[in-house]
Amino acid sequence: MAYPEMMVAPMRKDLTRLGVQELRTPDEVKQVLEDTSEPTLLVVNSICGCAARNARPAVAMALENGKKPVKLTTVFAGQDIEATQAARGYIHGYPPSSPSIALLKDGDVAFMLERHQIEGRSADAIAEDLRNAFDQYC
Repeated sequence: MAYPEMMVAPMRKDLTRLGVQELRTPDEVKQVLEDTSEPTLLVVNSICGCAARNARPAVAMALENGKKPVKLTTVFAGQDIEATQAARGYIHGYPPSSPSIALLKDGDVAFMLERHQIEGRSADAIAEDLRNAFDQYC
């Protein structure tokens, strides 16, 4: 069940204000994620507490890193259902998870944080994982 947009809009802005491109339709997902030859961050956003407390703040901190992905993208699970389903098609080898954060490169998942690796961890620890992945793959 989708939440009213007025409730979700601030959660979307947590990422879009950072320059993360929100993909709201399957066509947008295909257009942007079809070519991941350059490092591409894909954040599967969520309304849950661990997205608000851990995932979105960690992404903000990690994007201050010297190296970062060329493309920054997000879909919103439970809200933009078809876009999220299409985006998950690019996260090969991982079950659906929200929130989650994938670093795509050369058509594959170079690095992945699933919900169980986000939930219960600090934003600082998650950001450090992301910065290390950015340094390695970007």
